[in-house]
Amino acid sequence: MKSVSISGSPRANVGKKDAKAVRTSGSVPCILYGGKEQISFSAEEKQFKPLVYTPDVHTVKLNIEGKGEFEAIMQDIQFHKLSDAILHVDFLQLFPEKHVVMGVPVRIEGVSPGVREGGKLITPVRKLKVRSLPANLPDAVVVNISKLSIGDKVRVADISVKNVQFLDTPNMVVATVSVTRAVAVVEDPSKVAAAVPAAAAPAKAPEKKDKK
Repeated sequence: MKSVSISGSPRANVGKKDAKAVRTSGSVPCILYGGKEQISFSAEEKQFKPLVYTPDVHTVKLNIEGKGEFEAIMQDIQFHKLSDAILHVDFLQLFPEKHVVMGVPVRIEGVSPGVREGGKLITPVRKLKVRSLPANLPDAVVVNISKLSIGDKVRVADISVKNVQFLDTPNMVVATVSVTRAVAVVEDPSKVAAAVPAAAAPAKAPEKKDKK
């Protein structure tokens, strides 16, 4: 998995007043936990752009002044409700021998025969939750749809990545090709009547009465 580097400075105070001052200066209050000690630090907000504003996921190389370097993943992030400014970030320290749980994006590859026939590709899941050692974390879970015909599905149980355990429900659908209205009508002409409203019958002319 690709990595992003972030440099930070330790925070002596961790109260609300101090956090507000940190944000006013253009930095973000952060916490690193999971190791021998919990470390409170701050880092410039602009450093988070390649980590937060992307569909990809990354591990993080934290360089905290006076504390050392740490491998971590972003575990939680809080945004301001109105401005979307980053308010706080939690990091979990990684260890080579310790498994970690992380959401990894799904990447679709190939061309589905069902789509070529007029079906619609539906991908309801953007990320899958995986468990593995840090060295085995994939950049993405690749799902090949080159054999999907109309009505076929790819479920979590159908996906396999070496040294990675999937934690989502095995029956959860990751990709499927659904039939469209146009394809349904072509496959079953009897559905044309249901799909197209019957033409209105012409109005009957009034009968003429003979004058006496």
